[in-house]
Amino acid sequence: MEGAGAGEAGGSGSPSPEAEEAQAQAAQFHEDEEIIEVLELNDVEPDPDDLASDMEDVDFADDPEDGEMADNEEWETEDEGVEEGTDPHDDSELTFSKHTASVFCVSLDPKESALAVTGGEDDKAYIWRLSDGETVFECTGHKDSVTCAVFSHDSTMVATGDMSGLIKVWKVEGAEEIWSFEVGDLEWLEWHPCAHVLLAGTADGNTWMWKIPSGECKTFQGPSCPATCGQFLPDGRKAVVGYEDGSVRIWDLKQGNALHVLKGTDGHAGPLTCVASNNDGSLVLTGSVDCDTKLVNTATGKVVGVFKTESNVSKASRREDGEAESNSVESLGFCNVLPLAAVGYLDGTLAVYDLSSQSLRHRCQHESGIVQLLWEQNSPVVYTCSLDGAVRLWDSRSGKMISEYCGHTAEILDFALNKDASIVVTASGDHQAKVFCVQQPDR
Repeated sequence: MEGAGAGEAGGSGSPSPEAEEAQAQAAQFHEDEEIIEVLELNDVEPDPDDLASDMEDVDFADDPEDGEMADNEEWETEDEGVEEGTDPHDDSELTFSKHTASVFCVSLDPKESALAVTGGEDDKAYIWRLSDGETVFECTGHKDSVTCAVFSHDSTMVATGDMSGLIKVWKVEGAEEIWSFEVGDLEWLEWHPCAHVLLAGTADGNTWMWKIPSGECKTFQGPSCPATCGQFLPDGRKAVVGYEDGSVRIWDLKQGNALHVLKGTDGHAGPLTCVASNNDGSLVLTGSVDCDTKLVNTATGKVVGVFKTESNVSKASRREDGEAESNSVESLGFCNVLPLAAVGYLDGTLAVYDLSSQSLRHRCQHESGIVQLLWEQNSPVVYTCSLDGAVRLWDSRSGKMISEYCGHTAEILDFALNKDASIVVTASGDHQAKVFCVQQPDR
């Protein structure tokens, strides 16, 4: 799922015996790496004009042949969460109901936060207004579930991608399709932070990059397994990509080579589910179905921290036969204002780690699995959405829940937050997207 972006929810898998035995507050660090040194790496923000100019210099090769499409099954939404037939209290200000099946992804326009784009299992994507829920236009022509739908940095374009690998780019003004391309089965899709350049990962292990609308293309060949998650680093010159075999690669997008490859003990013991970068790109977090979260120095490619959690299985993650379901890391991210990181697990645990002391600061338990988390841009408040259909706000300093917003009758599959943290937009398995106005507590 999304991406993005912000992080995408990944699949679940069986944790290793080592992961089950790991103590909850263990944060293991390699040899004599100093986390404080890493945190003090370059904090100079890159100039957007320089980044966009750099992308102009990238040597894009001719378009490779379209990737083969495997016969993958449709995504199945979880049955757990909100009980059928219930009519929960609805805290939302507005409900968008044009979709006729599960809504898989949502993105807000970053400039004004006036528009949303949603994609769903009905093979459709819609761009619509947050103010009144009216459709601006429908993104037509997809032939499979739309799992990626993202605005460009300047809100002038929207990219939509379906599971079969058909990617389309739309000009918002004029509601015009300006580019399309077909790859193998699509895993994730995201825009460059300040240029009209798209990055995508596919099931054949490739990462693709295109200039839009010219379509000039460059590919980065990974192992022969899906590129399950990835994102541009903030400098716009590198990308971090995670793979199904547990490896992680940091790519130089201009030169086309892998700067660092983390595999074996430096990689994960299961497929990657999510990656996230801190503000200056000096650190990335990687999460996996092996339940480990690794902290990586992007300059050296060294793992400088491993955060583990015990298999803390909540009642919500137990099957009807009483057996515990497998756990995995589903989403993660860095706080912008404090040296904290948050990790969300399929068993409903939200773990807040203190990077300075290299320890677990808080464990916040949900009644059902966490799908995604997002930090507020300018405060230590972290948002979670989960399989019970609720959005919750947590104070990372105290570990206490600030508020919760309900209204969906099925699991939330994705959500987006505007820059001033006043609006949350959710996408759900109940075929709806909802707009919630968030009350502003004392930060």
